[in-house]
Amino acid sequence: MEKEEKVRIKVLRFNPSKERKASYESYELPYIKGFTILDSLLYIKENLDHSLAIRYSCRMAICGSCGMLINGLPRLACYTQLSDVKRKEIVLEPLPNFPIIRDLVSDFEGFFEHHKSLKPYLIRKGEEDIDENKREYIQHIEDLEKYLQFSVCIKCGLCYASCPVASTDELFPGPQALSQAYRYIADNRDNGLEERLKLIDNPHGIWRCHFAGSCSKVCPKGVDPALGIQLLRRYLMSLRKPKKKLAEVYRRAY
Repeated sequence: MEKEEKVRIKVLRFNPSKERKASYESYELPYIKGFTILDSLLYIKENLDHSLAIRYSCRMAICGSCGMLINGLPRLACYTQLSDVKRKEIVLEPLPNFPIIRDLVSDFEGFFEHHKSLKPYLIRKGEEDIDENKREYIQHIEDLEKYLQFSVCIKCGLCYASCPVASTDELFPGPQALSQAYRYIADNRDNGLEERLKLIDNPHGIWRCHFAGSCSKVCPKGVDPALGIQLLRRYLMSLRKPKKKLAEVYRRAY
């Protein structure tokens, strides 16, 4: 009889309401082909340790709930196969740059506040009928393509967790919020340009980004927040050009 293959998972455990210091706990479980990291955590919770705290929902890389550090890299647990992790021991930790609620569960309240602060919705001015659902705002495909890539963000927080600026500046909105600001600024149906520029054109806003690019590397949906930030910077710089050159700047930017 062949020896059953095992996998060893080490989890950082911490309950701030009861403990002062985090510690690692290791679990050994059968290696099951096709298992994801989330499947393994559920196996641990159901069979080895009921007290393990995790967060998940869709199990299809859509909701963004199960983000964590997997061997030091921010990833979605439901999207990462055991076979993708080429190590004998898999180390799981909560996402950095977020307060810890318990074990692998992070507090996203501040992250969502940054997102909401940049007004992630269409702003229309001077049109009273918008609240009465009397009108559609039709776009050409060329207009849609300017921001479509950035509209598929699932708010998983992986980009924020990997951002070196977010780790040192709590006032920095982060790559997710800034790329979403560009998503609406680039939308030709939106009239909220001036409102958003006041929020991001400051020392803690768009200019605080170091362009490390780590946010785009870890994004599971290919949003490329770093590109959104660079496009937003270019747009801001274009507004500071002499008026006679603006037409040329817009042609190059879009």
